[in-house]
Amino acid sequence: MAVVEAGPVPATSAPEDAASAGPEVPPLPAGNRLSLHLHPGGCRRLLRLCAQQAPQLLEVDFLQLSGHEDPQLLEAALARLPWSLPRLRSLVLKGGQRRDALGACLRGSLTTLPASLSSLAHLAHLDLSFNSLETLPACVPQMCGLDALLLSRNCLSELPAALGTLPALTFLAVTHNRLRTLPPALGALSSLQRLDLSGNLLEALPPEIGGLGSLAELNLASNRLQSLPSSLAGLRALRLFILHSNLLVSVPASLACLPLLTRLDLRDNQLRDVPPELLDAPFVRLQGNPLGRPPPDPPSPPGTPVVPEMPRLLLTSDLDSFAVTPQGCSVTLACGVRLQFPAGAAAAPVTIRYRLWPPEPHLVPLGPHDALLSGVLELQPHGAAFQQEVGLWLLFVPPRARRCREVVVRTLSGNSWSDLETCLEEEAPTRLWAHCQVPHFSWFLVVSRPVSDARLVPPEGTLLCSSGHAGVRVTFPPGATEEPRHVRMQVVRVGSRELQALLGEPEAASSPLLCLSQSSPSSFLRPVTIQLPLPPGVTGLSLDRARLHLLHRAAPAAAWDDVTAQVALELTHLYARFQVTRFSWYWLWYTTKACVGSLAQKAWERLRLHRVNLIALQRRRDPKQVLLQCLPRSKVDATLRRLLERYRGPEPSDTVEMFEGEKFFAAFERGIDIDADRPDCVEGRLCFVFYSHLKNLKEVYVTTALDRRARAVRGQVSFYRGEVPEGVPEEAEAARQKRGPAALWMATLPIKLPRLRGCEGPTREPGLSLAPLNLGDAETGFLTQSNLLNVAGRLGPDWPAVALHLGLPYRELQRIRHEFRDDLDGQIRHMLFSWAERQAGQPGAVGRLVQALEQSDRRDVAEEVRAVLELGRRKYQEGIRHTSLAPRNLASPDRSPSPSPEPAQA
Repeated sequence: MAVVEAGPVPATSAPEDAASAGPEVPPLPAGNRLSLHLHPGGCRRLLRLCAQQAPQLLEVDFLQLSGHEDPQLLEAALARLPWSLPRLRSLVLKGGQRRDALGACLRGSLTTLPASLSSLAHLAHLDLSFNSLETLPACVPQMCGLDALLLSRNCLSELPAALGTLPALTFLAVTHNRLRTLPPALGALSSLQRLDLSGNLLEALPPEIGGLGSLAELNLASNRLQSLPSSLAGLRALRLFILHSNLLVSVPASLACLPLLTRLDLRDNQLRDVPPELLDAPFVRLQGNPLGRPPPDPPSPPGTPVVPEMPRLLLTSDLDSFAVTPQGCSVTLACGVRLQFPAGAAAAPVTIRYRLWPPEPHLVPLGPHDALLSGVLELQPHGAAFQQEVGLWLLFVPPRARRCREVVVRTLSGNSWSDLETCLEEEAPTRLWAHCQVPHFSWFLVVSRPVSDARLVPPEGTLLCSSGHAGVRVTFPPGATEEPRHVRMQVVRVGSRELQALLGEPEAASSPLLCLSQSSPSSFLRPVTIQLPLPPGVTGLSLDRARLHLLHRAAPAAAWDDVTAQVALELTHLYARFQVTRFSWYWLWYTTKACVGSLAQKAWERLRLHRVNLIALQRRRDPKQVLLQCLPRSKVDATLRRLLERYRGPEPSDTVEMFEGEKFFAAFERGIDIDADRPDCVEGRLCFVFYSHLKNLKEVYVTTALDRRARAVRGQVSFYRGEVPEGVPEEAEAARQKRGPAALWMATLPIKLPRLRGCEGPTREPGLSLAPLNLGDAETGFLTQSNLLNVAGRLGPDWPAVALHLGLPYRELQRIRHEFRDDLDGQIRHMLFSWAERQAGQPGAVGRLVQALEQSDRRDVAEEVRAVLELGRRKYQEGIRHTSLAPRNLASPDRSPSPSPEPAQA
């Protein structure tokens, strides 16, 4: 079918009736599809076409109009449809094509439909999404031939009982409305196969819902359900049941008896106990539930004042904004973030936008001994001030080593980064929330740092002691400062074994590493006394003073200096004291070595290095899919045990050492290259940043220009330190002889693409002809025909699951299988491109494709699609900036202040 667009019409200053149209006549449709939603005045153009009474209109079976049309014109145009388009099978009246100043989609103006539409005898598909419907139009339950009804993102608070009279309805979507209850008559929809009610306010389900004998997919995510009716055991055809982000405290054990159920998503509920039949089932997802915890406190006694419940929003991953009113609200984001806006925090309604950025060095300010625990959350509008502080919770996986370390939320305030007062809330042994109060919106991330002790030093003097090491203290005498100034202390514990191994001296030892900083750049007016414990095994009565060295490192210098001869060391039985007027880094060594400055530099670097291994695995059923990962040495064995069911490959690389936040890249060599244009790919090399507590993992598809029909391709992937240079050194073999932190080359692992056999060959047949199309838009990113061909080439036998999650009916899948029998590639391409052609011009199509891939457990392909979109968005934004069209009030993370190499100061 060809998509026919109506031609251009001169703009008018006010709505006009069809009869008053000028002499210009819009072109007649040349096919059976009429799309009038892309240009203003679509209703006016339709009325002109109807006024001509052209016979071509009688063949139109698809019509799409914008929900943002003038309500009077829209009603007049719709009223003409039964007579002008009697064979209409699909009617799309979606809003959402327009956006507000912050980029959020706006609802259409549609609030009702003409009663005459009930006489459209052939209408099978009706899409009223993203409009302003508060009640379902009375004509809809009278459309007896409806197969699919889409009502998402309206303002519906209830559904009429008459909806249960639609005998042919197989798909019903009423997501992100205001539904609190469901009519019992909904259980009479005997043909219903897919029901999506996510993002509403449902607190209970009617027992009659168990009568939906044909239902295969049921999505009730992001509601307020506390229990489920036992009648759900009657859903014998159910395959997919989504219940995440509710308030469920129990689930019926009978769900485990559903014969076709392949996925039961119960994440992020209040389940404390789960029936054993479900607890051990492989298709059940239970993350984010307080399993095994004691029950909450009993309710307050009668007479206790009742506090009004704060509105609660549970947002899915396809949303990037939400509205906050003066009433306040509690918001849970799909990316592991919670926000609580108290009543009165916002003086007026405001739209909040959010985005979780991948951790890049320019966005992650880390001190020398800090570790990143989360991605980077951006909240807009930047600098937005609230009447009350907003609560922020960030989810992270706690680090193993927590002695003398603390977790804080770090934020950009003005032009500098600062650490917020943070408390931790445990959700599970392996999941913690970092909670803080934020005064404004900016960028936020979770960081593990050495325990920091701070104090305000008044002119009268004070004492600052370390909470992590009782023997470390700083004494400020009276008169040390004229104005109060903030000082901060961090203590890093040092193991004796590493130092002894480095120096080759069994008796070598050192004190904890001390870092002191202050808010004022000026020196203290009077000397400040610092006390450090003597190295382990050394006492003031038995030590040899010639072997005791006080080391000093002044930022931003990278070298350590031996300043023992420049200070007066006062020794006691357990401690060493000395005086300074400026703050810096201090370290006490006990060794026979003479020149310890360079050795201290090596030891300090050794403290910050992580021992890691690099792996490169290929998917067993698709060797072109390659998984690359950098893992701490302690996690390699467990990770491989989990991955080797689906992947195979060589042994991990030899152990190498890397710094937190260090850049490295992977280069495919010997005839193998990356088969996609990605934002993290520079000149065919894949860029990484190592963070010890995050998953340094990427999956790519590789290709080759060599002939795989003749023989297998034996290539390799090499890992190099630093950013991608203009060219990988040709003398790679010589570079591989160098080892250690300064070496460019780190590891090389083999990659093999097997020989093609039988009828295997290029995924595109010589006779295949596909119409050019772009899925998406320039701002959010396009998927081109080439991108879709790449996606089609990755799906393989998983394509039916993806098709069902995209909304294709079962009968269409059966038709495709029959039409392209014995041709798997043809089935996949036809399914994907026919779906993409139907989505042309519709907002959110790419998001639906990504969601369908994730729901089909093809997150590898979903991540590749996201990477292509990110690359497109970056190119689009760069083009906007080059033409000076970028709005000045939207800050870019690329222009954020560069992080300081020293610990962030509050």
